[in-house]
Amino acid sequence: MPLHRTINFSRSVGTITEILLWKITEPLSELSAEVTLNPTSQLRFNRMQSELHQRAFLSVRKLLQLKGYTDFDLEYDQHGKPHLKDGKHISISHSHEYATLIISDEITGIDIELQREKIIKIAPKFAEKELDFLDKDNQEYIRKLTVIWGVKESIFKIINEVGISFKDHIHVFPFEMVDQSGIANLHFKNKAIQFKYHFIEIDNFTLVYAFQQKQQ
Repeated sequence: MPLHRTINFSRSVGTITEILLWKITEPLSELSAEVTLNPTSQLRFNRMQSELHQRAFLSVRKLLQLKGYTDFDLEYDQHGKPHLKDGKHISISHSHEYATLIISDEITGIDIELQREKIIKIAPKFAEKELDFLDKDNQEYIRKLTVIWGVKESIFKIINEVGISFKDHIHVFPFEMVDQSGIANLHFKNKAIQFKYHFIEIDNFTLVYAFQQKQQ
């Protein structure tokens, strides 16, 4: 079944978070027949050059349907950040044959990435301090770099401001793969925000989701 996994939890009393993961196996024609897009989404869909991106776009809407939403309940702000009309927080990601979303009462962001050797070459573009605690000769090197990228992408989706540099403004503290969680900070302009993140590995993919910690 395309719905690959559902994760439900509550980080604190009175809050609910749900993650849905879809494995994209259906042809475009099948997904198109099952999803109705609002006019703005239809324009975006029509401009997509890649059928894989079109299938991922529709798969996200299938996940929304499973939670009782439609594409008409989803809005994007001027920065491209998605919002649900009922006020719940949402974040969306897709990579290759997987699409995922997180819906929460808390401020959150999500990212899914395929683990690839290519990330070694681009690491200096998105990480600096993190490279000090990574061991290039360790078999977990690519997996850890993928987590770090996913954390920074998730945090960027939460804050979503022009000018944020993954390398200069978002810092992931040392972690171990067995922990499946960790802490990261963002320092940008007059903002200093801490985030708690979690991650899981599925096949050769890394799914990361982060939460903005409440100010004390």
